[in-house]
Amino acid sequence: MASTLLKNLLLSLLVVSAGFWVAKASDPDILFDFVAPANSTNNFDGNYFTFIGLRGVLFNNTSPNFKVTKASMVEFPALNGQSVSFAILQYPAGGLNPPHTHPRSAELLFLVQGSLQVGFVDTTNKLYNQTLQVGDMFIFPKGLVHFQYNANTPRTATAISAFGSANAGTISIPTSIFTTGIDDVILAKAFKTDIATIQNIKACLIAPKA
Repeated sequence: MASTLLKNLLLSLLVVSAGFWVAKASDPDILFDFVAPANSTNNFDGNYFTFIGLRGVLFNNTSPNFKVTKASMVEFPALNGQSVSFAILQYPAGGLNPPHTHPRSAELLFLVQGSLQVGFVDTTNKLYNQTLQVGDMFIFPKGLVHFQYNANTPRTATAISAFGSANAGTISIPTSIFTTGIDDVILAKAFKTDIATIQNIKACLIAPKA
């Protein structure tokens, strides 16, 4: 009897502990309507809840490279505790958002200009890909590797992404693998190639952009 009670107690503790860590893995709930700025005197107004950093961005794509303009907690502090953020993604002809992940949120992408090839890879290494047209939406599940590519060479493409976190985080696969100091021998073995090839890849990734 004592053994059964002990097992039930341990099981209950395990369930509670698991629930605690799952809760910690996402944006925490807040106990107020919103999170006030640090050292606030509570005399701020609607300006605090307004973000103007995306004005003029949406259909003004003059960059020769892929460009992302974020409205996350970093740029828009009022998002703190609200579990939401946005980004405008702009792709020149042939522009690529390289394979990456968002560890703290799924991403819902809405295409507003051009066309876009998108896809993600699940934990069984299955690729789910699609070619989007204006008005289409695509969901990238939380934490999975995904990409976007504008294969339409004559035209630019623009998309808006929504995230279920005020700070979704971004881990670029090429950058995190090849520019963070992992030993060339380890990378050569992992990719079944030689050290010279790894060094060439690193040189291309860290070279200053023109």
